Amino acid sequence: MSPVNYLYLAALLFTIGATGVLLRRNAIVVFMCIELMLNACNLALVAFSRMHGNLDGQIIAFFTMVVAAAEVVVGLAIIVSLFRSRHSASVDDASLMKL
Repeated sequence: MSPVNYLYLAALLFTIGATGVLLRRNAIVVFMCIELMLNACNLALVAFSRMHGNLDGQIIAFFTMVVAAAEVVVGLAIIVSLFRSRHSASVDDASLMKL
């Protein structure tokens, strides 16, 4: 399988994720779409790394996974806080969390 096919797949996954972020109102679905976009970027980085024959893209993809893991922790804490206070996981209610 050619690395170009992986790039097409990464573009498709990123498009699906971006569409989900723009069209959905549920915070958990938006959060999962952001994770899908990050995974698409990782796939593109690894594909470019393989095309050029070096490990730079794979190292950057590893660090992106570390940042994504930290994002999961912070993002889920915010979503749980929003759900506990408003009994809804809607993105529209997130602006109501201001003091």
